Amino acid sequence: MRHSDAGRRDPGVIEERIGYTFKDRALLERALTRLAYTLEAGIPPETHMDALATLGDAVINVAVVEAVVAGGAHDKGAISNRKMNLVNMTRLRGLAEDLDLADYVRWGKGEAAQRVWTSGRVLAECLEALVGAVYLDGGMDAAAGVLRRLGLTAKA
Repeated sequence: MRHSDAGRRDPGVIEERIGYTFKDRALLERALTRLAYTLEAGIPPETHMDALATLGDAVINVAVVEAVVAGGAHDKGAISNRKMNLVNMTRLRGLAEDLDLADYVRWGKGEAAQRVWTSGRVLAECLEALVGAVYLDGGMDAAAGVLRRLGLTAKA
């Protein structure tokens, strides 16, 4: 039952796995909370992950381009191609699966019943939200460090 806090794993484990400890734990909780959950639980709408996912998407793109350029790429086309190869839904979803991220997210009941994390972009968005939260909590260096530790930019 992943739609309740009762069956959810301790979010602190995610901090260990990404190698980053949040100063503001509310950001971590927000990154792990789906809109459907907030609606069902009657908690404020600003406590769900959507804005963090949008921010995280941008942060991931910046971190990857920085790493590609630092790796010696200088041609715009080559940089764009390398970024596209590194940052795509399948890759981000795979990183989220490696973290068992679905076990830490607060899902809505319908999402849990449908196991929405098993298809499409849902887990990629959850990873983006987590990166967005790290960025707000610790800045670009912290977010880039998490992406490096996850292996996204290690071989940029």
